[in-house]
Amino acid sequence: MAYNKKVHLQTNIEAIRIAFALDKEKRRATEAERSVLQQYSGFGGIKCILNPAQTEADKASWKKSDVDLFPMVVDLHKLIHENSRDENEYKRYFNSLKSSILTAFYTPPEIIKTISDTLKDNGIAPVRFLEPSAGNGAFADAFKQTFPNNETVCFEKDLLTGKILSHLHPDDKVHIRGFEEIENRPDNLFDMVASNIPFGDTAVFDVSFLKSNDTVKRQATRSVHNYFFLKGVETLREGGLLAFITSQGVMNSQNNEPVREWLMKNASLVSAVRLPNNLMSNNAGTEVGSDLIILQKNSNKTSLTTEEQAFLKSRTLSSGININNYFQDFSRVVHTRGYPDKDLYGKPGMIFIHEGGVQGMATDLKTMLSDDFSKNLDMKLYLDNAISPVQQQAENSDNQLLQKNWKKSTQQSKPSEKTNGMSLLPNVLT
Repeated sequence: MAYNKKVHLQTNIEAIRIAFALDKEKRRATEAERSVLQQYSGFGGIKCILNPAQTEADKASWKKSDVDLFPMVVDLHKLIHENSRDENEYKRYFNSLKSSILTAFYTPPEIIKTISDTLKDNGIAPVRFLEPSAGNGAFADAFKQTFPNNETVCFEKDLLTGKILSHLHPDDKVHIRGFEEIENRPDNLFDMVASNIPFGDTAVFDVSFLKSNDTVKRQATRSVHNYFFLKGVETLREGGLLAFITSQGVMNSQNNEPVREWLMKNASLVSAVRLPNNLMSNNAGTEVGSDLIILQKNSNKTSLTTEEQAFLKSRTLSSGININNYFQDFSRVVHTRGYPDKDLYGKPGMIFIHEGGVQGMATDLKTMLSDDFSKNLDMKLYLDNAISPVQQQAENSDNQLLQKNWKKSTQQSKPSEKTNGMSLLPNVLT
């Protein structure tokens, strides 16, 4: 089905309307409301919300193809205005939406389910799960369905998207702030970190990385996708798994070689698959190149496999296309046809299309992942460092006591703005 801006904009506005209503009425979403909230797809494909929409005269500066969306964008502004405490909050909400436009591309649920099903097929059952760039929580949803007993923690920087996410996951730990604001205590904690991480070369402000003696960490803050990989690996416990859908720049850019070296020093490569450019076209209205990279934290590696050695380097073809050495042919690409063209950013690139629809993509991806997991997953490393049911029960009891004592001690205090009313307690993310 082709991307329809009008339908997605209308659905997004309705989802935001429901989220504001749930806040005011202090209640959980009904099943009908949850259904609308789950259809929220962000504004990655609806850049017209950046256009002026204060008066009817503003319409003159709009593209002809977007003019019919003008009344709906006016409605979006009005909705946010009416539900903001003041002008500053209104600006914060809208600026947050604007900043997510270049990074918000949502993954089809079928693809995420393929990843979680492959984990289950191989005996992986994560207890602690982190989604560091959650959007509407598609990864959290899929992993909760496959692994109903996992403890889920989500981070989402966009204020309105985070509000929707919190209503979709009222029983999970949802942080409406950037992943860079995660405290140090969760390092070496999670069994699984998975997400469709932000695209683009936006910089990240993380004091611990910027002041690090590790030059690669300092370099990683210049590009949000590089930062997410390093920070994601740090939050994993030994043997834990990271699965990120990311821009092709992580693997293709020659400038990212130090980042790839850091990853191969601290983790093992389980799988790397190039995804078709039309993977997100139904949800974002754009064709964007992306890769699925799955790593297993392994801090005591002594050597690299042939595939990992190839992963370190990239090369420039005579056509000007940059390509990672891991891709020697098209066997690691989910596609039915490919051709040279320009990428989303106007640079030379290979375009890969899958004509079998999302289900066809998911089927081909499952074949690749099943083969990779059978060859590259270190199950002993995963199990040797896994939390036992007895440990989990004991920690849950300790955390409940900490929560109770903390609430008593802070009943008279106001939550700080920095943490959006949430705090990180010893041993637990709240």
